[in-house]
Amino acid sequence: MPALTNGSRAPEFSLNLLGDKGKFSLDQARAQGPVLAAFFKVSCPVCQLSFPYLERIFAAYGNGKPQIIGVSQDAAADSTAFAQRFGVSFPIALDEIGKYPVSKAYGLTNVPTVFWISPEGKVEFSSVGWDKKDMERLNQRYAAAAGKPKIELFKPGESVPDYKPG
Repeated sequence: MPALTNGSRAPEFSLNLLGDKGKFSLDQARAQGPVLAAFFKVSCPVCQLSFPYLERIFAAYGNGKPQIIGVSQDAAADSTAFAQRFGVSFPIALDEIGKYPVSKAYGLTNVPTVFWISPEGKVEFSSVGWDKKDMERLNQRYAAAAGKPKIELFKPGESVPDYKPG
């Protein structure tokens, strides 16, 4: 379980974005609406499983509100390769390698870990590892926040595990 539980205050952070696209500021992003922060490592097989589904959510509901930010615990080159390999088009921020100040502030012990952060700065939902039901809950939350009908996240015939620890 992440140290930050539902109802906890999400620590503010500002990190460089991949691809020299400036900085991501949680406070600025929250001013626009909810934020889904997804922490990962490129070598993590469970991250490799989950991020294409996060991309489906991002692609289905537009790239405005709410926002998704990937938070990588790896170097820029490795994170770029990960994004290309798994088709990730949402923004990715870089936590400082070796020190991981943002990951530590959020109490991470495993990846992937996702946090749904309200505009008021509260963690409203968190999930560690791969949990198919949690991914459906994120899909539902994202659709409601975007004001759009919920998509079918998992395709017919697609083999998707129910759970994998991070």
